[in-house]
Amino acid sequence: MELFVATFLNLEVMRAASPILLQGLLITLQLIAVAVPLGLFGGVLLALLSTVPSRWVRWPLIVWVDLFRALPPLVLLVFIYAGLPFAGIDISAFGAVAIGFFLNTSSYYGEIFRAGIESIPRGQMEAARSTGLSKTQAMLWVVLPQAARNVLPDLVSNTLEVVKLTSIASVVALPELLYQARQAQSVTYNPSPIVAAAAIYFILLWPVVRLLSRLEHRAVARK
Repeated sequence: MELFVATFLNLEVMRAASPILLQGLLITLQLIAVAVPLGLFGGVLLALLSTVPSRWVRWPLIVWVDLFRALPPLVLLVFIYAGLPFAGIDISAFGAVAIGFFLNTSSYYGEIFRAGIESIPRGQMEAARSTGLSKTQAMLWVVLPQAARNVLPDLVSNTLEVVKLTSIASVVALPELLYQARQAQSVTYNPSPIVAAAAIYFILLWPVVRLLSRLEHRAVARK
């Protein structure tokens, strides 16, 4: 037991690594603050485009969504970070991660919002149009808010996955939390910084997990 504690729960090592872990946490929070809003915006845009009746819009949209849902996020991230420079586009690690997350997460958010829009009775749109609203205004002000409420548990769940996904940014040397923990491990020859990073992720995500649980229970109670 003493060997386990000294190897994985070494408080002295954790204390020594805490400054760079906090630096990594700051980068992780910045990444979340960019990735989640971008994903939500892209998801709403894709969902709205899915309501366009023209097949010249819908079929390319289906291909786009399926492509970026099927590609592993890690592969997509490496391709953007390592591939774009060969096309003459220099991009920072943070920019590459932001673009990769936008392409990947917006596709998932888009499918969630689309399902929400389809759950709203057509009468809601007709009633909104009868008040003098245009189709776009009715969609944005009447249908979309109701759709978001209907799929709120799914939105929160996907956001939780996006936050956890930020850890893959370490593969492009972005100094987020996991990257800094691995750096500290390589210096101290002790995995305790990784355990400390896991604890920070837990503290960060546990309130979201509890919120998701409550939303799911409310959704079941309404049925």
